[in-house]
Amino acid sequence: MRGSTVGFGQLQPDQSREFAIRSKVLSPLEIIRSATVVGAELLGLPGELGTVAPGAFADLLIVDGDPLRDLSLLQGPGEHLSLIMKAGALYKNRLTGS
Repeated sequence: MRGSTVGFGQLQPDQSREFAIRSKVLSPLEIIRSATVVGAELLGLPGELGTVAPGAFADLLIVDGDPLRDLSLLQGPGEHLSLIMKAGALYKNRLTGS
């Protein structure tokens, strides 16, 4: 599915390590942009992926904290994610107790 930001399955640990490795040379903002906006550009889908806008794929995360100050909030199996939306469908929602 285009625009997938969750559901890496077996690749989740590798993605977490990738962020840790990148953090040695890139800022958290550069890493997040690489995973969203730059990734969309590389796939030829700017405006559809990596952005929150009308008509874009609705893959969203709500993080417990500020990943620009603590990138480790995006690492691991999602224990710091309060909400995960993929293709407009909720997969996890701790915001309303569900």
